[in-house]
Amino acid sequence: MACSCSGPEPQSPAPGFRRALWIALWVNLIMFFVEGVASLQSGSVSLMADAIDFFGDSANYILSLSVLSMGMLWRGRAALVKGITMAVFGMVVWVRALWVMQQGTTPEPLTMGTIGLLALVANVGVALILFRYRDGDSDMRSVWLCSRNDAISNLAVMAAALGVFGTASAWPDLVVAAIMGTLAITAGVSIVRHARTDIAQANERARTPAKSLPG
Repeated sequence: MACSCSGPEPQSPAPGFRRALWIALWVNLIMFFVEGVASLQSGSVSLMADAIDFFGDSANYILSLSVLSMGMLWRGRAALVKGITMAVFGMVVWVRALWVMQQGTTPEPLTMGTIGLLALVANVGVALILFRYRDGDSDMRSVWLCSRNDAISNLAVMAAALGVFGTASAWPDLVVAAIMGTLAITAGVSIVRHARTDIAQANERARTPAKSLPG
């Protein structure tokens, strides 16, 4: 989930971006329910982290769709909400991982690996759909970055499943969950910084015509 946001010039959403967002929204909603159930059945914190991330992405896609036709200021504000939400989800994952560590339970690796592979296919598909929009404004870029890094997270979940299977311990799952939580926090901070830049630029553009008016 680590997002590294630069500061491109604000621009209108590219053609087809709305349709891509709708596809991504439905894929993420379906996978949220699938992984949510699987995380409860398997006891995996990393699966739970991925399920929460699918839910967060779904909410963010809805937010992006609601401001897509608005100006840069509102799209920057949407990205700001996304960044804050992502950081909060990362903290939730950390709390859950610490709780499971205290309980000493071991997740079921077969469910982890199978659902992790399914999630990987879903996220790679979404990332490919959104690839052409990766260089847009902070809102568009945050959508692309999160989808791309979700696919990387799925690989980590599958690696955790192998680790749990090989060690009969919960530690691989907890380590991956902690990494995913940390990446969510750092990604959220990065998106917030980029969004604040876009908002500042939008406000500056809004003030410029007023300054140019004669006395």
